[in-house]
Amino acid sequence: MASRRGHPPVLKRLGQHFLYDDRVLHGIADAVAPLPDETVIEIGPGRGALTDILASRKNPLVAIEIDRALTEQLRTRYASNPRVTIVEGDVLETDIAALANGPYVVVGNVPYYITTPILFHVLRAPYPRHAVFLVQLEVAQRIVAPPGSRTYGALSVNVQAVANAEIVFEVPRGAFKPPPKVTSALVKITPRTDPVVEPADAAKFRSFVQGLFGMRRKQIGNALRSVSDLTTQQVADVLAKLEIDPRARPETLSPEIQATLMKAVRSVLVV
Repeated sequence: MASRRGHPPVLKRLGQHFLYDDRVLHGIADAVAPLPDETVIEIGPGRGALTDILASRKNPLVAIEIDRALTEQLRTRYASNPRVTIVEGDVLETDIAALANGPYVVVGNVPYYITTPILFHVLRAPYPRHAVFLVQLEVAQRIVAPPGSRTYGALSVNVQAVANAEIVFEVPRGAFKPPPKVTSALVKITPRTDPVVEPADAAKFRSFVQGLFGMRRKQIGNALRSVSDLTTQQVADVLAKLEIDPRARPETLSPEIQATLMKAVRSVLVV
């Protein structure tokens, strides 16, 4: 059943909050800033408010939408625009780079309950030049947090190990219909040219870091013994070699140090 304005009903199970503020929408479109040869991949176009702006520009646009009713509506709307492709599907099961078929950038107002899985799905090789996501402000602050700060954690480390991140601007609740319960923020994520972990090791690194931060109140010496098969002496030797204070806590260690620590642990285990 459609709403009075002809839109399919809001599906709360999909975490749908549709952005309507024109100023914010144009700000997001400007932040996408694709180069002339790049395809724009939009995740979760919803009712097409941002899609309309992106479609009016010159770059090819591929929009991935999981809601079948919205997909049909969008396909009808853009049927006469050869630069726009609407794909029905779950983005987590979609090969984004294959859809782009060349250089690309990503933009999305992603459901807050699956922000992290989508983020790491996008941060896989071959990478986009950058991605801009509208996310919960608290999540954006965690993504950009520096070591030692209150909000620095596993998400901070895992993103910053492979990308640079910045908050572009905040977005109030009233910019959405229905309004979410939290303030949002646009975060820009640019894959690093010098990632501290190789793509093949990214999943193992995420597990390693999450293990350490699962015991963030522990000192790194104790935490490392809990997440690895190293003996007490082996842990002491690894930390001494890397000049890491065994009393330091995981939230004080940079992504570079944590990546080096994982490599050191692995080297001991394969001997």
